[in-house]
Amino acid sequence: MTATSARRPLIGVSTYLEPGARWGVWELEAALLPAGYPRLVQRAGGLAAMLPPDAPERAAAAVERLDGLVIAGGPDVEPVRYGAAPDPRTGPPARARDAWELALIGAALAAGVPLLGICRGMQLLNVALGGTLVQHLDGHAGAVGVFGAHPVVPVPGTRYAAAVPEPTSVPAYHHQAVDRLAAGLVASAHAGDGTVEALEPPPGAPWALGVQWHPERAEDTRVMGALVAAAAAGTGGG
Repeated sequence: MTATSARRPLIGVSTYLEPGARWGVWELEAALLPAGYPRLVQRAGGLAAMLPPDAPERAAAAVERLDGLVIAGGPDVEPVRYGAAPDPRTGPPARARDAWELALIGAALAAGVPLLGICRGMQLLNVALGGTLVQHLDGHAGAVGVFGAHPVVPVPGTRYAAAVPEPTSVPAYHHQAVDRLAAGLVASAHAGDGTVEALEPPPGAPWALGVQWHPERAEDTRVMGALVAAAAAGTGGG
């Protein structure tokens, strides 16, 4: 489903800082986002706005200007955020990004702004509400720098299943996943090995969805379309 009204909803997408990005003769610090994210927002009927990292206390002010929010994929969440010691295979912390994106998630949930978490974004949603993560698992990525693919099966009766009712092969690249599901969230899709591949609050709670894969790497717009439709409706409930 895509938004069809004249006013396309404004969907903010979190970005991240890289110390040295090159274009032309320049190599400078840059706020970056893979182009697949804004393109998917646009294809699903929304207007994309890139959100550069900022102070966590400014998250609510940023979110109140948006109709919907996407937390993009990226590095591992620092284990201290869910009370764990780091596994040797966990990547280096991105503390400023963790703080900013957790603040965005909290602001969106508090304001009822529809929220989609992608890969790391799904994991952060679970952590923000008190869940934990598996710090390493195999079989959910291709070679280094290469996306894998595997099927996910929706849980009937969930928001995710309403958008994508059939088992679907998805592009995936992650080595961490949900361990203990946060209170107030339900699993809405699983991989064949039982890994939680999508999660969401129950009906009646603010509209939110997390997916463990990367819909911006595929042609299917239904996941992003569900967010855009919720944003166009102007309400985070239901």
